[in-house]
Amino acid sequence: MLKEWLKGVYVRTEPFIFMIFLQTSYAVNGLIVKSALNKGLNHYTFAVYRNAFAALFFAPFAFFFERKVRPKMTVSIFLKIMLLGLLEPVIDQNLYFSGMKYTTATFAAAMCNIVPAITFVLAWIFRLEKVKMTSLHSQGKIIGTLVTVGGAMIMTLITGPVIQFPWSKNHHTIHHHSSVNTVSSQDQIKGSLMITAGCFSWASFIIVQAVTLKSYPAELSLTTLVCLMGSLEGSVLSLIAEKGNASIWLLDWDIKLFAALYSGIVCSGCAYYISGLVMQQRGPVFVTAFNPFGMVIIAIVASCVLAEKLNLGSVIGAIFIVAGLYLVIWGKGKDQNQSSSEIDVVLAS
Repeated sequence: MLKEWLKGVYVRTEPFIFMIFLQTSYAVNGLIVKSALNKGLNHYTFAVYRNAFAALFFAPFAFFFERKVRPKMTVSIFLKIMLLGLLEPVIDQNLYFSGMKYTTATFAAAMCNIVPAITFVLAWIFRLEKVKMTSLHSQGKIIGTLVTVGGAMIMTLITGPVIQFPWSKNHHTIHHHSSVNTVSSQDQIKGSLMITAGCFSWASFIIVQAVTLKSYPAELSLTTLVCLMGSLEGSVLSLIAEKGNASIWLLDWDIKLFAALYSGIVCSGCAYYISGLVMQQRGPVFVTAFNPFGMVIIAIVASCVLAEKLNLGSVIGAIFIVAGLYLVIWGKGKDQNQSSSEIDVVLAS
């Protein structure tokens, strides 16, 4: 009896565990990649190596574990995989880092928190998300998405007085406030457009992945093929953008190699695979709703481990993010219960 209860609890909490794991991984990845880029890592080749390492790592698992259940490859599925390889591994990743050069890292991170809202609208348009304006749980999902994005913006853009915690009182940490770089209005607009386009590409990737999994429900194989395709398409882009500069392809045994390995295996391969699993259970909106939660994780880790002080804006923003997530999850839970009830009625009749 206890064993069945524990199994039931795990099944219900599994999507939440997966998404929190992913957001924690993204937070760690941000620190690693930022360090590698500061040491001269080229973002074009980084995207290529990242996806190549992910494809090499997941290929054996896909071959052995899905050889009997892997659907037959068709032209339609292959074209979708090509599109997936282009949307996130190539377009999103390169636009994000290019846009960051024209603006600031803080601004780029804030812009990425519009992805849940874009995903929600796209999922609504393509009927991957049930929305009834008169339904209370649909209203909860809409309001929750807006509150989550708003909380992320508050956390990023508003400071306020510093809040002292017991574990950070006796530490003397040098705090670096957001540096105000001299950015021309033209560069600001250019960078904003790049990051915004990258966010649309990321959200589109989630939607296309959800559609592709319906006709190709082999998560490991799809992850491998998307990463492989992204690496090939990214190689073409790198050769064109850098005009055959061979030096950008060199990797030493340093932080740049570690960044490509970690980012590829964990934040490309594992992320695509886990997102696919959760997406089939809860839908694409549930997956991206956790994106702003990564900012909360970064704030907590920085406060506890690095003894950095949190300001009032960060705490208020975190509260908004958690509240918004609760509304989205509550709405999704009601949708799931309603779907189960409809299935039971059909079976009973």
